[in-house]
Formats: sequence, C-alpha cells, structure tokens
Amino acid sequence: MSSRLFAALTCVATLAACTLKSDFSQPADAQVTPSGLASKILRVGLGDKFPAANSTVTVHYTGWTPDGTVFDSSVNRGKPETFPLNRVIPGWTEALQLMRKGEKRRFWIPAKLAYGDVVPGQPAYTPNSGQPPLGPLVFDIDLIEIWPPTR
Repeated sequence: MSSRLFAALTCVATLAACTLKSDFSQPADAQVTPSGLASKILRVGLGDKFPAANSTVTVHYTGWTPDGTVFDSSVNRGKPETFPLNRVIPGWTEALQLMRKGEKRRFWIPAKLAYGDVVPGQPAYTPNSGQPPLGPLVFDIDLIEIWPPTR
C-alpha cells in the first residue's frame, strides 16, 4: 500500500473514530487553545477574514455528546443557521473566531465553555426535554458566511 493511501485511510479512520468514541478524548494532534477548546480542520477555508466576537455567521453544524448522541443538527434539518456570535455558548464564540469562510472543523468543547458540568445523579442529556446537554460537547461546524468579516 502506498504511503499516501495509508496516510489518507488512517486520517479517515481517526476522524470516524472520534464520532464513535464513548469519551471526550480529542486526538493527540488536535489544536488546543489556552481555554481548553480543541479542534481539527476537516476542510480548509478560503481568504484571510475571520469572524469577530460580535460578527454574525451562517453555519451548518452537528452537535453531539461524548457518547455519540446527536442533540442538534442544522445538517439534519437541511437548513443552515444564522446567528450573532455574542449570543451563543462561549465555546462557539471562541471556536468560530478561529475559522475562515468555507472552513469546516471538528471542535471538542469543554463543559465550562458549553452549558456547564453534569449534575451528579442527573442525566447529561435527555432527548426532547428542551434542556441543553451538560458536560463536554463535540461539534462539526461548517462556516458558510460572515457579517462583517472584521479580522
């Protein structure tokens, strides 16, 4: 097997495994910020503009808990979402500022940057409860548009 093919298959297997793991471990080669936010680029973006903390963005995303339970997905709904970055969880505000238009990344967001820690004796997530999931979260985010691209 050629080394390029082997490397490509290893990369695909690693990313697929990340969605199936029953823990929150990000891969060893993930980029990690001082806050603990970790990410891997899945598709490189274009240009040199990044969102600012007060930008509005349009994204496609899928979010799941570390056990692999999908709790929200604009991809599954078939419609991207648009929102201001100063109105989302801190992990998203930080995450999107790392991305260029057209980029897709997987993020491992610690509980302190998401909806908070799991409460002992309570489930981290109950589907259809209307409550956001607690604990660390994983998201694939595809940045479609930025208004205004100030950085």
